[in-house]
Amino acid sequence: MQVKLLRFLQDQIVERIGGRNPVQVDVRIICATNQDLNRLMAENRFREDLYYRLNEVEVRVPPVRERLGDAVFLASFFLQRFAAEYGRPVQGFAPTALNAIKDYQWPGNVRELENRVKRAVVMAEEPLLSVTDLGLPTSAGEPKSLLISAARARAEREALQLALAQAGSQQSFWGSAGRRSTP
Repeated sequence: MQVKLLRFLQDQIVERIGGRNPVQVDVRIICATNQDLNRLMAENRFREDLYYRLNEVEVRVPPVRERLGDAVFLASFFLQRFAAEYGRPVQGFAPTALNAIKDYQWPGNVRELENRVKRAVVMAEEPLLSVTDLGLPTSAGEPKSLLISAARARAEREALQLALAQAGSQQSFWGSAGRRSTP
């Protein structure tokens, strides 16, 4: 197949299926690949002459993880598109979801991002998409023990704030001598 493609690129002539007369065409070819063509050429699996025939102008598009800010921009675009397409009342992302989108490595690149946002928009029950809706890790790289201790500290803080609110912000405690004192 590579030989036929190379011949077409050289001569710009095609022969229709079932036809007998060659047809001259004037076309521009745009190619894309996710393969390492240099490695394939070294392994003799891709023709070097075809590579140089095709590679007149090379445009490298880096993955979304290498383009700072693009993941959030693309996620917002997909959210608007899918919310309108499916008639869903989703309005945006929770701040933690935006951080998770920014921090995630996106091994599936833009397709993974698009699919996660689409699924979240369709399944969401709240107007703001959460990290859970997107199915992303809650905290990049933090061990579970840190997450648990942070949750415990937050729960204790909330319990103390609730107790203070119920007591009218009055604080009293028992001192070491067993006497009640007020700070």
